[in-house]
Amino acid sequence: MKKALQLLFVCCLVFNVSAQQIKNTSHSKTVLLKAAKEIMTSTGTCALITQDKNGVSRVRMMDPFLPEKDLTVWFGTNPKSRKVAQIKNNNKVTIYYRDKDNSGYAMIYGKAELVNDQKSKNKYWKDTWKSFYPNKKESYLLIKVTPIRMEIVSPPRNIIGSAETWEPPILIFKQ
Repeated sequence: MKKALQLLFVCCLVFNVSAQQIKNTSHSKTVLLKAAKEIMTSTGTCALITQDKNGVSRVRMMDPFLPEKDLTVWFGTNPKSRKVAQIKNNNKVTIYYRDKDNSGYAMIYGKAELVNDQKSKNKYWKDTWKSFYPNKKESYLLIKVTPIRMEIVSPPRNIIGSAETWEPPILIFKQ
C-alpha cells in the first residue's frame, strides 16, 4: 500500500510539472501570474490579434473584461465583425497588453471561442456599451480566450528575458 501511495504521489508531481511549464526564468508561476494580472488590469485596453483567411495578422484595440483567475479573457463584439469571421476560420489568437508605464508587456496566446448564450452575455456586459449594441440579444457576441501560453516582460518587477536571446519568460498552461 505504501509503494502504491508513493507511486501515486510521484505521478501527481510529474503530471503537475508537465501540465504547467515555466521557461526562461527563475520566477515562480505565482509571481508570473501576479505580474501578468497587474499589467492586464491596469491598462484598460489591449490588442487582439487574429489571422485572416490569407494568414495575415489583423490587430485591433479591445476593451476586455478583467482577466479571470486562470487568465481567461472575455471580450464583447459585433457578431458581424471581421474578427468573428476570422476566429471561425482560425481560433488561435494573441492578446497583447502593454504595461501602463511602457516598461513591459504580457502577451497571451490562446484559443478563442465564440459564446452567444444570454446568461454569459448578461454577466459580461458594460452599460457604457448600450449605444454600440442596441439589441444585446442579437447585436452582441462574446469572445472567450483560454490561454495556452503566456509571455511576460516587466523590468520593474525584475521579470526579464534571456540576456543572450532576449526570449521572455514563458508560462505554458495545461490544456
